[in-house]
Amino acid sequence: MGARTRTRVRGWRWRRNPLRRPSDVVENWTALALAVLLLVAAPLTGALAGVWAQREGRAVAERLRAERHQVRAEVVGRVPDTPAAASGREQSYRVAVRWSTPDGQFRTTTAPVPAGTRSGDRVDVWLDARGRGVRPPPSGAMVWQQTLSVAFCAAGATAGVVVVGYVVFRRTALRHRLAEWERDWARTEPLWTRRRA
Repeated sequence: MGARTRTRVRGWRWRRNPLRRPSDVVENWTALALAVLLLVAAPLTGALAGVWAQREGRAVAERLRAERHQVRAEVVGRVPDTPAAASGREQSYRVAVRWSTPDGQFRTTTAPVPAGTRSGDRVDVWLDARGRGVRPPPSGAMVWQQTLSVAFCAAGATAGVVVVGYVVFRRTALRHRLAEWERDWARTEPLWTRRRA
């Protein structure tokens, strides 16, 4: 019996009854729309943003691979000593490297090399069309990492906008409901007090 009563009380705004006001109906449909937006729109927005980010990331990576080329070079400059890395991320330094072109000429430029490399070591470096040392193009893992970051940010931002909009609506609905109660009480109170007298 208690559970039955609780169910009836819980769903009173959805059924026709004298206590239900138009604002209750609007609030119920708004809450339902909020749930749909959070469960459907936020993930869908995240997925679409992720697909876009992955396409853009792949296009950028392919363009950079076409513009750059990798060569085996010898480190001829001094690499600074590696400080203790707190983040665990691999560090790199720009130092002078020398490599040979296909026609046998030697070229020298500065390029990023991993920390811990010593003078005389041979490393793979990426060069642009002018022979300047550049960072390698984004790998597939980096593109996926960027894709996931964009997808989660887009889904989170959509959910945040929906929740903030609902909070604003709830405050407005509460003010409207209080005004309705004030109007109803102004009409009812004289009759009620006369009845008691």
